[in-house]
Amino acid sequence: MLRVLLTGVSGVGKSTVVARLAGLGHRAVDTDYDGWCAPEPDMVPPKPTAEPDWVWREDRMRRLLDTAESHALFVSGCVPNQWKFYRDFDHVILLSAPLEVIRRRLESRTGNTYGKTPAEMAAALTDWKEIEPLLRAGATAEIDTTPPLDEVMERLLAHVGL
Repeated sequence: MLRVLLTGVSGVGKSTVVARLAGLGHRAVDTDYDGWCAPEPDMVPPKPTAEPDWVWREDRMRRLLDTAESHALFVSGCVPNQWKFYRDFDHVILLSAPLEVIRRRLESRTGNTYGKTPAEMAAALTDWKEIEPLLRAGATAEIDTTPPLDEVMERLLAHVGL
């Protein structure tokens, strides 16, 4: 089975891409939702939606990666402990966008409130400067999400051989 991690800082379009993959019939998991993240890796989360600096629940992620039954599994997220699972993925793809695009997306998005307060916006922009280079160093490929979604999807699926 093909396993693909889609990572990147807030506002690059991870949730949009993973939702489109699910719409195309692929097994796609957005780890910001449904209790995939918690304050500690071995803890049941107090709520189903991830907060900044939460980590993947390692036992749950391990079960997903070890037992997924579909032809391809796409996982999206950006958490401090994701590096522990890099060798379990065939591809670690960094989704990226220029800083002004990220700022505009955070200001206008409706499905996720992160980035709406001045403090959250500042944190997101700091992540772009400080965290994205670290993600780039661990990625096997990078895809710019500035083009239309159909073009991004075409590049992504071609890269992973689908």
